[in-house]
Amino acid sequence: SGAEGVIAAGGDGTLHCVINLIMKAGLDIPVGMIGSGTSNDFATYLHVNEDLESYFDRIAEGNTRRVDLGKTGDRYFVNVASAGVLTSIAHEVDSKMKNALGKLAYYLRGIGEIPKFRSFPMRLDADGEKWELDAFLFIVLNSSVVGSMKNVAKEASVDDGKLDLLAVKKCSPASLMKLTADLIAGKSVTGRKFVFHKQAKSFRISSEKGELVSDLDGEIGPLLPLEIETVPEAISVYA
Repeated sequence: SGAEGVIAAGGDGTLHCVINLIMKAGLDIPVGMIGSGTSNDFATYLHVNEDLESYFDRIAEGNTRRVDLGKTGDRYFVNVASAGVLTSIAHEVDSKMKNALGKLAYYLRGIGEIPKFRSFPMRLDADGEKWELDAFLFIVLNSSVVGSMKNVAKEASVDDGKLDLLAVKKCSPASLMKLTADLIAGKSVTGRKFVFHKQAKSFRISSEKGELVSDLDGEIGPLLPLEIETVPEAISVYA
């Protein structure tokens, strides 16, 4: 009560929790962030950690911008919603390994599991347009930074009123490893042969493959099917 703003110190999961508390409380106060977690994708996108002293000055001056959020069910996500092979890997990485290796822990685990990856049938509705895909995974992005990879979808913007969906379609292990290497190197992959990309205000994603669990900003999300919508200019962030 009476707070003029809030600062979240942690990773994307911490920011996810703070944003959900603020939105569900009906508050409209600026949110700041100190990227001190294993993955700090949203803070990276906003260039927060590049010069913290300057960032604190901007907070003191009250410099803010409005940004979009994604929403599925009663939960909001600030950066990404996903499901498929990488989701399970992210949740299975040991906390000691994350503390010791940081984001490298995810890369090592993911690359090692590539030969075991299995695709799943995916049905997609994007603003009324429909597709059926055989995919390894999908990610719905607010920003262009995911998993510390800085240019996953160069078209993505946090204030365009839309979200970007990327699905990695079934391909050979060699093609998947090349795609992964390019992502880690900071290359955009939205035009690649095995990558489906669509911008939209809303998505409905389902699969016949039993109960697939989703991931929201690194936290365990709901089971598929997912109905995802953009909430334009939902929050104010210090920037």
